[in-house]
Amino acid sequence: MSYKVGYFVGSLSSTSINRVLSKALINVAPKDLEFTEIPIGGLSLYSPDYDSAYPENARALKDAIADSDAILFVTPEYNRSIPGALKNAIDWASRPWGQNSFDHMPTAVIGASIGVIGTAVAQQSLRAVLAFCNARQMTAPEAYIHYTPEVFHDDGSIAKADTEEFLRNYMIEFRDHIRRVLTVLPRQ
Repeated sequence: MSYKVGYFVGSLSSTSINRVLSKALINVAPKDLEFTEIPIGGLSLYSPDYDSAYPENARALKDAIADSDAILFVTPEYNRSIPGALKNAIDWASRPWGQNSFDHMPTAVIGASIGVIGTAVAQQSLRAVLAFCNARQMTAPEAYIHYTPEVFHDDGSIAKADTEEFLRNYMIEFRDHIRRVLTVLPRQ
């Protein structure tokens, strides 16, 4: 059996190190995971005024999540929290009230930073938001990635064997988490 994983890159930057990390994660992931990026850059700011008539790109966001078996969040840290574009996407996906796309969705959170603590504070902020959205989060292993261009190459290859092994094991654990959650809470 294979699983469809939608993934969010929290940064809108064309040179995002978290986009490079997402490529590395896909490269080391088990072959039974299929990945599709869910774009977040074109969404206007969420307002309840849209709840009665969602714009097409917000509907596409919700459809992409519905077509996924699980969601992977790959996010930077902005000012000790998650980027506004990512929070906005989550707001669109979790509304209108009663139509939360993340309800019982298997999820995992990871991120890279040039700082040595990775994205620890942003990940805790994101976990709080996902808890409210009733997402089924993989709580371990945690992964706060210190990014250096010597280790992570633009094509998704990883130069350090121990980093590659850590990320491979992270993705294996994510696949196992998806399997466990979907066994108990199958997606409709």
